[in-house]
Amino acid sequence: MRSLLLVAALVLAHPALAQEKVVGNNVDVRTLLAFKASDAAVQKMLPEGWEVNSPAAGATKGFNLGITLIDQVVQQDSDGKSVNTYQGAALTVPVKKKGTDISGTMVIGGLMTPPNVPGAYGVFLPAKSMIERKQRTADGKTTVDETWQLTGEAGNAIEVELQYQRGTPARGKVEAKVFSGAKPDFYRIYRFELASDVARSTATDVDRVSKVSLKATGAKIAPLFDGSQQLIAVTSVPWYARQVSLPGS
Repeated sequence: MRSLLLVAALVLAHPALAQEKVVGNNVDVRTLLAFKASDAAVQKMLPEGWEVNSPAAGATKGFNLGITLIDQVVQQDSDGKSVNTYQGAALTVPVKKKGTDISGTMVIGGLMTPPNVPGAYGVFLPAKSMIERKQRTADGKTTVDETWQLTGEAGNAIEVELQYQRGTPARGKVEAKVFSGAKPDFYRIYRFELASDVARSTATDVDRVSKVSLKATGAKIAPLFDGSQQLIAVTSVPWYARQVSLPGS
């Protein structure tokens, strides 16, 4: 009874929480790649009224384009019922709405396995996935090898190969708004806990990555990766637990 009263008190203290609608929860393994790509190419992918808002500090300082590689382990609907999981690669941009203080992350495209096609953001293309992850520990050091292959139609594909030495992941809690590049008035609210290991960061002089390669093809993807892009950061997220909500009306 005491716990129910506590929950009620928290909702009353945070009216926004009472108005929001929880639509699901998930647990994933993720790997994040942050790039500095052509500003013109990235801006072209954004809807009218939005602009790139690169971070001015931190491990991903200066990045304007991200690839989030997703290997979902658990997916639940709003009632807590297990539903089909998915794998894929989401293309994201740090954004700000011009003339306002509204900012966040915008999903502009990507390749996903069903059922997350076209997904809540309406931007994902269907793909088949192959994910391989190997871990080797010797003399107290752990080396991780990852291969991600997302293969879609019409030549659209993303392939990533990584090798890095595992560091000590930092545990954190984050709340974020994520917008859709196809329908920018739509956004979801994420509250998640994660363990993140920054294996490479040009901003903080961290580099435990011994191998990295990216192949991005297809009319929807290749223009963003024309060879001029610079890899800013690589972050391993071995544990990611998220609650997904929609804003209240």
